[in-house]
Amino acid sequence: MRSQLKREHIAARHLRQLPEVAVLLPRIRFRRATRQGTVWVTEALFPGYLFARFEWRANLRVVHHAPGVAGVVHFADRWPTIPDEVIESLRTAVGEEEVREVPSEFSPGETVRIAGGAFHGLEAVVQRALPSRQRVMVLLEFLGRQTAVEVEVARVVRVADERSALL
Repeated sequence: MRSQLKREHIAARHLRQLPEVAVLLPRIRFRRATRQGTVWVTEALFPGYLFARFEWRANLRVVHHAPGVAGVVHFADRWPTIPDEVIESLRTAVGEEEVREVPSEFSPGETVRIAGGAFHGLEAVVQRALPSRQRVMVLLEFLGRQTAVEVEVARVVRVADERSALL
């Protein structure tokens, strides 16, 4: 199913109220950089899409017009189906709550972005984690030279795409 922009959760909630429709909305929870520091956000694993199983002929109209739904994915007169194994694999990956948290621990050599403070927006490479102090030592390019700096873990986010970590 296609959902309206940033309305996957609304579409899923309304479709779950229909007794003849089974819904899967895999989501991820991760830290995102903002000017005020990092915040935890939850987003759809597949932005703009969710999965629904229903009897096509009997329920297409009611499903198509549910709040938050933009349409049912189709290609001309072909309505694709997804194998049960793929749906079960996704369901297993995200768990019962349909939310998978992307871990926030950092490894040496990992590229990160600093959020907030004097170094906001700069990319750095993690040298080592200092878990007892909730800090990481990063190496960043600043004023034309590489500098090692200790930064609060809460002010550091991964540069890599969070969705690729799950997939």
